[in-house]
Amino acid sequence: MHMNKEEYDDTVSRINKLIDEQVQPAVEQHGGFIKFEDFDQKTGRVSVLLQGSCSGCASSTVTLKMGVENMLKHYIPEVTAVDGMDDPNFNNPYY
Repeated sequence: MHMNKEEYDDTVSRINKLIDEQVQPAVEQHGGFIKFEDFDQKTGRVSVLLQGSCSGCASSTVTLKMGVENMLKHYIPEVTAVDGMDDPNFNNPYY
């Protein structure tokens, strides 16, 4: 899959909009924060940064795969997977 700059920007814009409007409010209720990091147009993988109580939380992986990934794949067919990275500056898993 290869996109031109305009298609790439549009896809990233739609990903950010979904995260901001659908995912972040739910994650915030649990004291967490999720931030878009990158979209790899070759593989369709989205990288997100998990912060706050989500960073290092075991169930955040399940939330990512079941919730965020499924939602993004549903609304944005270019997305094939979502990878979460824990915030390197947040290292207290018992927040």
